[in-house]
Amino acid sequence: MAYLSISSVDRLTASLKELLARAKEIKPDGGIESALTAPSFHGDVEVIIKQAEGGVTVNPQDHYAALETACRNIFYELLASTSIQDPSFGQIWDLLDIVSVLSDIPLCEPGLVFWLVEELLDSQTIDGCRIVFDYLDSRRERLTAKNFKQKQLIILRACNELLRRLSRAEDTVFCGRVFIFMFQSFPLGDRSSVNLRGEYHVENITAFEREPLKDEDESGSVMDVDQETDPVEKEKTPVVDHPTAIDANQETQTSQPAETTAKSVKFDAADETSKETQPKPESEPEPDPETLYPIFWSLQDVFSQPIRLFESQFFSSFKSGLDLTLRKFKAVQQQQQSRCTSKTPFEAHRPLKRKRADTDQSEQPQDLASSFNPRYLTSRDLFSLELSDLAFRRHILVQALILIDFLLSLTPKAKKKLESTSNKSVLYTYTLPDEEIAWATTMRTEIATYLQQGQEGKFYYRMVDTVLSRDKNWVHWKAEGCPLIRQPPISAPSFLESQRGAVKASASRRIRPSPIGSLDLAFLSNTGEEGQAMGLEKLKEKGRYELPQVEDFKGPIMEDEFDLEMAREEKEKEEVGVRKASKMWRALRIASKSKLNLFDKIEDGGNLAVLWNPSTPEKPVEAEVKDDDKGDQNEMAKKTELDGESSAEKETQEAEKENQTVQVNGVKEEDVPVMEPEPSGSVGAVEVT
Repeated sequence: MAYLSISSVDRLTASLKELLARAKEIKPDGGIESALTAPSFHGDVEVIIKQAEGGVTVNPQDHYAALETACRNIFYELLASTSIQDPSFGQIWDLLDIVSVLSDIPLCEPGLVFWLVEELLDSQTIDGCRIVFDYLDSRRERLTAKNFKQKQLIILRACNELLRRLSRAEDTVFCGRVFIFMFQSFPLGDRSSVNLRGEYHVENITAFEREPLKDEDESGSVMDVDQETDPVEKEKTPVVDHPTAIDANQETQTSQPAETTAKSVKFDAADETSKETQPKPESEPEPDPETLYPIFWSLQDVFSQPIRLFESQFFSSFKSGLDLTLRKFKAVQQQQQSRCTSKTPFEAHRPLKRKRADTDQSEQPQDLASSFNPRYLTSRDLFSLELSDLAFRRHILVQALILIDFLLSLTPKAKKKLESTSNKSVLYTYTLPDEEIAWATTMRTEIATYLQQGQEGKFYYRMVDTVLSRDKNWVHWKAEGCPLIRQPPISAPSFLESQRGAVKASASRRIRPSPIGSLDLAFLSNTGEEGQAMGLEKLKEKGRYELPQVEDFKGPIMEDEFDLEMAREEKEKEEVGVRKASKMWRALRIASKSKLNLFDKIEDGGNLAVLWNPSTPEKPVEAEVKDDDKGDQNEMAKKTELDGESSAEKETQEAEKENQTVQVNGVKEEDVPVMEPEPSGSVGAVEVT
């Protein structure tokens, strides 16, 4: 394996210049918009570079080093001779496109193109860097499509170095372009921009005037007030850097002008009694801007470090400070609305005022949308003007919403959802009490109601609420340890298999003539000789829906008995015995409804012939006397009188009849004449069965 010498660098330099000449023919204007790709050179890029090697197989690292040296030589030569505003500077854009094509083949280092871009940014002014970013924005997808792991550190270093040079106050839009480029270049789940430990920006300290500046006139009046107070109580008053709501109320009471105190002395007794009977107003007084100033700006310390609220002292001061701030914002909002509505008819009809109002209304949405404060102006003199600015008030309340959402994430219900997460560094052991939960929920509702007021308030609050709702998902993702959001691509065989399955599942299927597991109903269409539907006629037979007679089981049971006698194997005997037992059980069940009196003559497992051939049992003839059959007795008495038989003959006949017996069970039955009634009493008739 040979090593490339300085002559090989010269040959590669000549090859790159040849490619630049062909690029100028393809793109004579040299602009940024149209990009050069490998098909633009008809595939000659790789051929030209390999021809420069002279057909010698070299070490890839040596080849990368030689090609990088050649690219840097041309890059420095063009950069030193042309200005970025010159149209001939397009050769540098062409060189960067060629290097990008070589890195994709690959014939050079993947990060070479961003190394050159990094040096180009360092050599240009802020205006020139904007032009360089025009090139990066137009090639972003192509530059980050391949070998991004070798390029990501260079992109981070170049963008962060550029952000250090930019001013957030003057170059706000350009800073946003740099951030957007990084966000779009890096994967969504990349950890380079994730604060895994949940650290706060404690270095962001908002400096403001802790003590008010007093004029000469004001100092004299204050001295007079101080003389009235007790010096002992004054020494006992503690000095607090962050005043609480109690201090604010005290300052409000002590900072009232002297005129009000003088007027209060002139009230007589009648006025005082009438004043006591009047109901007190429910709304609290509006806080004074001078009193609100230190309380308002001290909220920024809590906004930059929310874990201070875990201490009850800071939480109480934060609650009172935020309540005073929101109350002041509402008062300012009402004053502005009343000022807008309290116009005289003369002012309302003035054309100049109407035109100015129209222009203000047309320009105000743009001012609200583009208003950005990189850092708050905390001067005491500007505080009243800042309070009258709607954009300023909204910025402060959005900060409060973010902090309140953080507090509501510490409730027991919210913490239960994050119990199974792995990143414990962003989870806190502090649990918000029920009283503070109620306050935070109420305060969030009040802030949301206030933000929806004013010009485009509904749209503004919807935008803020959407961002905060999505931020909760990011917090949950961070608590889970930032798992991969982008899944790896599916292999070609898996894709083809799923595609075939989807086509098969969505294809129209032919309906089966008979579904699986269903009964074949073809017999219903069977016809007889005369074309009648025999299948339906068979379904109408009485044997399908009526109970059979007991005699119907006689033949089948006798056949089973015959089969049982002829059976030789035990298995066959068992099967025949089961069939016979089933039929006997069904016969007994049917006979139980009509022939239950015959069950006494059936032995267990015995013959059932008594059910279908009942025989007459032996029993003596019983004479039944019927008292109510008096009509028959009278007819018999009349018959004996007509015959004229003597009583002696009747006695003889009765004696003979008493000696006669009735033979039953196979003996010939003799006729038994009807007995004549005796003269003295009634005689019953004899029935022969």
